[in-house]
Amino acid sequence: MLLGVDENRFRESVLIKAKIKKDIKVQSIIPASMDKFPWRGHLGLHLLEDVVKIINSSRSTLIFTNTRAQCELWFQSLMTKHPEFAGEVAMHHGSINKETRIWVENAIRNESLKACVCTSSLDLGVDFAPVETIIQVGGPKGVARFLQRAGRSGHRPGETSVIHFLPTHALELIEASALQKAVATQAVEDRLPYILCYDVLIQYLCTLAVSGGFYPDEIFPEVKNTFCFAAITDEEWKWCLDFIVYGSSSLQSYDEYKKVKIDDTGRYLIDDRKIAMRHRLQMGTIVGATLVTVKYQSGGYIGSVEEYFISKMDRGDVFIFAGRTLEFIRLKGMIAHVKNTTKKTNTVSSWQGSRLPLSAQLGELLRDEMENFQTGKKRTPEVKALKEIIQRQQLESIVPQKGEFLIETFKTREGYHAVFYPFEGRFVHEAMAGIIAYRVSLLKPITFSLAFNDYGFEILSDQAFDMQEILDNDLLTPEMLSQDLQASMNATEMARRQFRDIAVISGLVFTGYPNKAVKTKHLQNSSQLLFEVFRDNEPDNLLFRQAYTETFEQAIQEYRLREALERIQEQEIIWKACEKPTPFSFPIITDAYAKN
Repeated sequence: MLLGVDENRFRESVLIKAKIKKDIKVQSIIPASMDKFPWRGHLGLHLLEDVVKIINSSRSTLIFTNTRAQCELWFQSLMTKHPEFAGEVAMHHGSINKETRIWVENAIRNESLKACVCTSSLDLGVDFAPVETIIQVGGPKGVARFLQRAGRSGHRPGETSVIHFLPTHALELIEASALQKAVATQAVEDRLPYILCYDVLIQYLCTLAVSGGFYPDEIFPEVKNTFCFAAITDEEWKWCLDFIVYGSSSLQSYDEYKKVKIDDTGRYLIDDRKIAMRHRLQMGTIVGATLVTVKYQSGGYIGSVEEYFISKMDRGDVFIFAGRTLEFIRLKGMIAHVKNTTKKTNTVSSWQGSRLPLSAQLGELLRDEMENFQTGKKRTPEVKALKEIIQRQQLESIVPQKGEFLIETFKTREGYHAVFYPFEGRFVHEAMAGIIAYRVSLLKPITFSLAFNDYGFEILSDQAFDMQEILDNDLLTPEMLSQDLQASMNATEMARRQFRDIAVISGLVFTGYPNKAVKTKHLQNSSQLLFEVFRDNEPDNLLFRQAYTETFEQAIQEYRLREALERIQEQEIIWKACEKPTPFSFPIITDAYAKN
């Protein structure tokens, strides 16, 4: 992929790889008693005292969380329960100001910190030789991410990396066992490349046009030789060129979309100072929510939060951010003025990042691991800790083997539940739940509510439905998948949201000048208007088509969904009519209650 599509370059290339086997020691944090261990959750604060013991017994510890809000909560809990850690435990995530982050990184190197609660901001690019121990809070959702974080400790040749896995609920101990197997076998996920990203190509062409201009005949072979654009056609290439010169066919009446000029020699260039400046300000392919700077009233910079969070604040409201308890004063432009306060609050700054889905590699390992937990072949601490839960699951239902697909049905006061266990990750489960609910609705008029996590999904209705009818009609088939996805997932709405990022990257909408950023709702409105224009007047627009392609490939992960349904066709489908919710179903149905 890195070498493009030139076979000669690939044949002549040499892969340089050190033959050094890195020893990684994985340990699960398991309480002495599982009686009060939660069956659902994502914070893991019930094991805080176990973490404190590890911190005290290690020279230096990094505590990795999956989200910034989780990072804030863990740091705040450590400071509240153990004030003696003040000055010895710090926090690090991407929304804290740069000076503080650099100070924390230097303090870790100088061994003046006992521990640091952090996110993926310390995953890459920073090597800390003094770090002795890593703690991973909750499932990392991917083997590569877990190995990367483990490698932050013992960062010397010959040293052993030590990582503790902290399960936030009981079933994550199965994930811990699967991760140990993955570490032993080096079963790392493949990185799937992006294909035909027209928005990135348009931005690249505009960058060339700003930087002295370009001749299409010289640039096309360069573009065509990349892995991403190897399949681009002459018509698509010409469409991109016409787009930057004339705008698309439905926007030709608007001069703001005509960015590039063609001179007498056939060179494409941008000679308008305003257009060039706007392009330089917006270069890049990472599109996030609009950020609001958080400052003290006296002027000190603390960090940045997303606009949606701070816009809900009223004067006098208190929230926790960057490890400090702050009182909101006012929002002026894109700057939130705050002051320190001693008032108590449970409001923690939050960000609208999506939940990490389980990777395909880890999902397969989980299905393999189920057999070990059911038979008790492995005598690991995780198997022993989950013994009672597994026995109860077997008593009330079954623990599915690798060649089995489990469906459970039961009735509660909320209605009639059907729970399915593909172990494919929440993105795939969300789509699969929508498809099955849609296909059932074609058999009879019925309304469902859906819930899902990384292990399975639930469809719930106030009407009884016949599971045998679902199985007899083969509603778990991969046939007609694309059409049913379109009908069940409201693909148009998902594509509309995806189009906002495409519109920003391609330069269709402008995100604003420094300290004068365009508000998120205005960006959304502008991109939605363009989406509607293309849908009604120009359905063959490449950027419009890209929105749907990325929705199915990235948000819904159609390729994984198809593979999962094909695998289910080959498995033995076991339907268990249960009297009440089982241990495996409990995290799924309670997750739905938490949302409500």
